[in-house]
Amino acid sequence: MQRLLVTGGAGFIGSNFVHHVIENTDAHVTVLDKLTYAGNEASLAGLPTDRLRFVHGDIVDAELVDGLFADADAVVHYAAESHNDNSLHDPRPFLDTNIIGTYTLLEAARRHDRRFHHISTDEVYGDLELDDPDRFTESTPYNPSSPYSSTKAGSDLLVRAWVRSFGVQATISNCSNNYGPYQHVEKFIPRQITNVIRGIRPKLYGAGLNVRDWIHADDHSSAVLTILGKGEIGETYLIGADGEKDNKSVVELILTQMGQPADAYDHVTDRAGHDLRYAIDSSKLRADLGWKPKFSDFESGLASTIAWYRDNEQWWAPSKDATESFYASKGQ
Repeated sequence: MQRLLVTGGAGFIGSNFVHHVIENTDAHVTVLDKLTYAGNEASLAGLPTDRLRFVHGDIVDAELVDGLFADADAVVHYAAESHNDNSLHDPRPFLDTNIIGTYTLLEAARRHDRRFHHISTDEVYGDLELDDPDRFTESTPYNPSSPYSSTKAGSDLLVRAWVRSFGVQATISNCSNNYGPYQHVEKFIPRQITNVIRGIRPKLYGAGLNVRDWIHADDHSSAVLTILGKGEIGETYLIGADGEKDNKSVVELILTQMGQPADAYDHVTDRAGHDLRYAIDSSKLRADLGWKPKFSDFESGLASTIAWYRDNEQWWAPSKDATESFYASKGQ
């Protein structure tokens, strides 16, 4: 698989994957990205131009997609509308990209008989009680709770149907919450980090007891590359790094690592339908494919992420004011 097509490769997780592929393989990568507000071509800056091609376009454009599939050995599908708050405000773009876009890609994979890997989220499983000892597994029933997670669940089911009905060579991965470089400042961890840098008090939904299972984006990338090379067609693999933390603890750790009092944040009204807890059991991926995370220590991974945002203000500053204005209009 020397020619990879990566959809959404200028977004947060996609761009981290492109960096990982370029640094750890000799493959040539074509990135297809619509460059919505969450996509940033600057996230690919510095990568060798003889191994990276950027195409500005939409995954619902069947003619464009077909031509790109013809020139690829394998496709990794990251492109998605992915922010829960935005899906509550306007669900339609999530249907267009996550459902129709995935359908368009699957039809191209079917026509060209290409290896296809679909990136999804643990949010398709709904949430767990805070005191529940269980974690999500590949057999956990789907129970999405937002327009975002329901459209991702729908896209997962499309992939499974195209594997079974048409023999598409596809795998799926559902990952826990990512953190790391190149993440838009609307997201939880970078928003708090950039708030502290700007002298703004971080904001915490509700009591902050909601638990997320954090994984560094580089570990997610290495897992996807492992699945692409070793995964069994038709299988789903859960990707996680045993990083369960409640939101309150994460905010307080960010403040502490940035030299601020741990309680220097404000509580705001909780998000509608805010899932309580996500937790990933990645034992299938580890046992069957031999993968393991590098950043098993959340504190060190967070420290490196804080350092990246301190050193790369020119990357995130252009979108910071608009993001904070949006949240201020909602009292958040």
